[in-house]
Amino acid sequence: MPVTPAHPPAEHPGAPPRGHRARRSRTRLGMAALAVAALSVAGITAATGTGGAATPAAAPAAPAAAPHAVPGPPAGFTTTWSDDFGGTAGTGVNGADWKYDTGPGSSFGTGEIETMTNSTSNVYQDGNGHLVLKALHSGSDPRAGWTSGRIETQSSSFGAPPGGVVMMQSSIQQPNLTTANGAGYWPAFWMLGSTLRTGTTWPTSGEVDILEDINSRSSVFGTLHCGTNPGGPCNESTGIGSGEHACSGCQTGYHTYAVQIDRSVSPEQIRWYLDGANYFTVKANQVDATTWANAVDHPFFIIYDLAMGGGFPDAFGGGPNASTVSGGQMNIDYVAVYNKAPVGGSAAPLSQGRPTTASSTENTGTPASAATDGSTGTRWSSAFSDPQWLRVDLGATHAISQIRLDWEAAYAKAFQIQTSNDGTNWTTIYSTASGTGGDQTLAVSGSGRYVRMYGTQRATAYGYSLWEFQVLGT
Repeated sequence: MPVTPAHPPAEHPGAPPRGHRARRSRTRLGMAALAVAALSVAGITAATGTGGAATPAAAPAAPAAAPHAVPGPPAGFTTTWSDDFGGTAGTGVNGADWKYDTGPGSSFGTGEIETMTNSTSNVYQDGNGHLVLKALHSGSDPRAGWTSGRIETQSSSFGAPPGGVVMMQSSIQQPNLTTANGAGYWPAFWMLGSTLRTGTTWPTSGEVDILEDINSRSSVFGTLHCGTNPGGPCNESTGIGSGEHACSGCQTGYHTYAVQIDRSVSPEQIRWYLDGANYFTVKANQVDATTWANAVDHPFFIIYDLAMGGGFPDAFGGGPNASTVSGGQMNIDYVAVYNKAPVGGSAAPLSQGRPTTASSTENTGTPASAATDGSTGTRWSSAFSDPQWLRVDLGATHAISQIRLDWEAAYAKAFQIQTSNDGTNWTTIYSTASGTGGDQTLAVSGSGRYVRMYGTQRATAYGYSLWEFQVLGT
């Protein structure tokens, strides 16, 4: 179901006024346009559009490359979440993990001219392990009539706990176009701070642009947005950026784009990677401590979009124009989030032996307290219905960095980890709709006196059953 994005828009100088729809800033209007030689690409043809005007169009796409498996975690990391887009050909995204951002680009605050839709003409899985975002044009005016796609994760829980590291990585083929026929294309893989969904304004809440390319220039830009707009410690709305970095072959093949937020070093760092090579780093001491904490020291949600036109492409020559083809697509092979626990595993157990309650128990032999007694020989189990919850009182507010769930055979397919300071008002710090059961260790970032597992979908006909529910932190 299409949704209105929850985050507020940002503007470059000269961008249209902010609307009621959400959009984040995207970078570097002030950069001078660079001259680029026109290149050729196979498979692009011109067709005659309405009114007799020449309306370029993309030829049918060649068969997609075979998908790559989601890589295992780097040394010292664990896999927190991933999607390999293995759905049936022609289907949309999995609504449990993703939601669509829809509406006219003019409402997003960056001068874009497309309309984002939830149509499988613009956003679809190809049946060969890829997600496709496709920009389509109709009519004879190259500056109107474009549709495309934009999605964001349902979860906003991807982050590094104090002392830990988080890595977000995706394998992507940028639109297979050139500067001769790709003017105006603006693919992006990026993320916004979770606090944007709870009322903190942009750019205070933070934005990390992992991949941006404009006008099919075979390049990549990485950027941190933070502080205040305009100006402020992060030079908004430009942000703190890498500048243009060469990305040879990124239009014609799949490459990996990643960031690591590292809170295990001092000063903390954000590092940008292209095919595993670190090409840009921002350190916490480049801005004041409050600006950094507000922008970085919390979880994020992930976004993909294929915009058309706007301030950033315009700064590098402009577009779309009469030569821009319809049908260019951003192909995504996989996305993965990896976490590294705090150095030395310094997080302390907080829940063992603490008062524990539950929404229900199956019988007197499976009480709530059995899940926090430190014994894997006792367990809590619930009634055979949804939803159900298990709550532990830590006795005081703590910073929470890890949750361990040791499931019995009756586990949760969909559940949330939530925190509260009063036992009434809850904040979700982790969410999944594809739980695997077994022994799960979740890297989280949050705080509270009360922590609960809130199950919304059982994986079996039985209830929810945990040998152990451990909360770790400081």
